[in-house]
Amino acid sequence: MSPTRRSPRGTTHLRLRVAMIGVAMLLSLFAGRLVQIQGIDAASYAARAESSGLITLDLPAKRGRILDRNGEPLAESVAGLMVVADPQAAAPNADAIAKILADRLDLDYFEVREKLTEKDTRFVYVARRVPSTLASSVVAELREKEYAGIDTRPDPLRSYPSGDVAGNVIGFLAEDGEPAAGLELAFDSLLAGKDGRETYEVGGGNRIPLGDNSRVAPVDGKDLKLTIDRDVQWYAQRVLCNTVQTVQAESGVAIAMDTRTGELLALADCTGTEPGMTPAAVAKAQRKLVSTAVADVYEPGSVEKVLTFSSLIDAGKVAPETKLTVPGELQVLDRTIGDWFDHGTLKMTVAGALAQSSNIGTSIAAGQFTPQELHDYLTRFGLGEKTGVGLPGESRGLLTDPAEWSALSRAQIAFGQGVSVNALQMAAAVNALGNDGELVEPSIVEGRQRLSSGEEVGTATATKRRAVSSEAARKTAEMMELVTTPDVGTAPGAGIQGYRVAGKTGTAQQAGGECNCYATGGKAVSFGGFAPADDPRFTVYAMVNKPKIGGSGGGTTGPIFRKILAYLLQKYAVAPTGTLPPSLPTEWSSGQDLGVPSPSSLRPGQGEVDSDDLADDSGDASDGTTAGSTSASD
Repeated sequence: MSPTRRSPRGTTHLRLRVAMIGVAMLLSLFAGRLVQIQGIDAASYAARAESSGLITLDLPAKRGRILDRNGEPLAESVAGLMVVADPQAAAPNADAIAKILADRLDLDYFEVREKLTEKDTRFVYVARRVPSTLASSVVAELREKEYAGIDTRPDPLRSYPSGDVAGNVIGFLAEDGEPAAGLELAFDSLLAGKDGRETYEVGGGNRIPLGDNSRVAPVDGKDLKLTIDRDVQWYAQRVLCNTVQTVQAESGVAIAMDTRTGELLALADCTGTEPGMTPAAVAKAQRKLVSTAVADVYEPGSVEKVLTFSSLIDAGKVAPETKLTVPGELQVLDRTIGDWFDHGTLKMTVAGALAQSSNIGTSIAAGQFTPQELHDYLTRFGLGEKTGVGLPGESRGLLTDPAEWSALSRAQIAFGQGVSVNALQMAAAVNALGNDGELVEPSIVEGRQRLSSGEEVGTATATKRRAVSSEAARKTAEMMELVTTPDVGTAPGAGIQGYRVAGKTGTAQQAGGECNCYATGGKAVSFGGFAPADDPRFTVYAMVNKPKIGGSGGGTTGPIFRKILAYLLQKYAVAPTGTLPPSLPTEWSSGQDLGVPSPSSLRPGQGEVDSDDLADDSGDASDGTTAGSTSASD
């Protein structure tokens, strides 16, 4: 007999029954799991669901450094940490954790506690840009107490390794890490870089290795190199602040430039400090929103005379030997111009008028200019326009339309009254006389860099233009040497042994008080010049604002000028030229002179006196005056 064969239909039915039993068992498992999730353990599984999801973390870019001309860092980013929290892990001990974080990191307790108890999140920022050692110490303390939920992530911290050196121009970052002032703000687009971002998936509060992960790497910022010499800047700040504190002034500025290139080696500000202030307090006072060297304006006083006389020489109207008859007073319209010292009629040369800082002599000589001519020359020296150095908050000063000048205005402007400048403008103008008569734009950034505003600045973009001829500049420099010559000029203490030094003093009254007049406004004293006078290498300009003790261009700012200039000559090994200065006469005894022009000749074509010319304006606008008169105090 043949073997019995199983029916194919029976086999199929058996398979179907087995499959149905398997499906039923599987569905039973699913149903049981569903009952467990939705009924028995609903709360715990809801919590686990909340602990899953995507976390996005910022990856901060490292901010570029700000370097001095020798590559020394003035601002840099160092290793820092951000303190972060997992609220779900930290919430059970939120009170204790918040107290430790608030005490150790100087945070607000209630704000921290609120972050530690946030709902529906596993990640919050607690503190940013915390020094690494401090952040690590705090987290270690929390872990010792077995408080969970606090951790750290990399977060670069801005550091100023040279302390307050150049703080007035570098600026600072605000607490939120955004630039608030100075070069940090002006070049933020260069320095900042671009932050990255990392997103990853977590489950049960832990990162899932093979989960949804993405990372965009940060792009670090670029470095900014300055023309500033850190050592010169440090020295200039110390010399300046010592004087400001000694004479109890409101503020001061000291500027050092490379005469040939216009590169700024030092741009020092000093806000008035109180005796006994700690170094930290002084440093904080100097790190300000804007540099007073470019933001604050004042009347330049008698330093302006070097611009007037060089312009007159360039125009062929006077020479250093030109003879002037200088009376004790000079009547111009309803005002009387006087000098800082009482005298009768003097027989001065132009060189003598500059050496002795005579307002009267300057006014007489400047009477040969029309208002438009004098205005045009002062514009060539950069007055009334920004220097373009690239620092935030720069003022253009004030040089009014010559059509508005009266005979008195022209006379006063000739010796530094009725015109306003910022300190960098005046330093650049004086520098032009040392630079063969060419005005070179001052620069504080090496090479070519773009400001956040889009403008390009730097040594590669600095322009030059001729202010006066080479001959006029040389002759003016020779006259400026008389200022520092003993028994001749007003500031022999500004001279440097062995060197030929050209300089000029300035003492300008300032308007102020309830009357907004010069009688109660204080004064600004200044000194500017360069050396060696016959082959200039460095230009220094110093200004001290509203000194309470003493205060004169030669006595207060002359020593600042001398100390900084001597330091520069020594540091950069500039040898004396070994030449002798020319012998210029300062007085005369016979021959012709320019005479004393009448008020009308000081303003050609002026037929009538404007009402503004007769306005009562008590006090001096420059170099010390009394009501109805103008006199110098150099």
